[in-house]
Amino acid sequence: MGFSMVDYGNMAMLIILAASALTVYFIRDLLHAVIVYGVFSLIMAVIWLQMNSPDLAITEAAAGVATTVLMMLVIFRTSRREE
Repeated sequence: MGFSMVDYGNMAMLIILAASALTVYFIRDLLHAVIVYGVFSLIMAVIWLQMNSPDLAITEAAAGVATTVLMMLVIFRTSRREE
């Protein structure tokens, strides 16, 4: 009983998912945290596709893009600009 390449790909995506979740938690810079959250959302959408759930993948991608854009707008509006 061996693993196939798809299994190794799924394991790699789950490791990247866990690493990005921890990175979002521990990162200090808000802009970098939003970028890593975008990676988290993208990997999660790919995992949903691998599980044959395209409706959840589309929802995850749309929600991830919407929240990423909103968070970036809030960061740019509230952060101080150093001149």
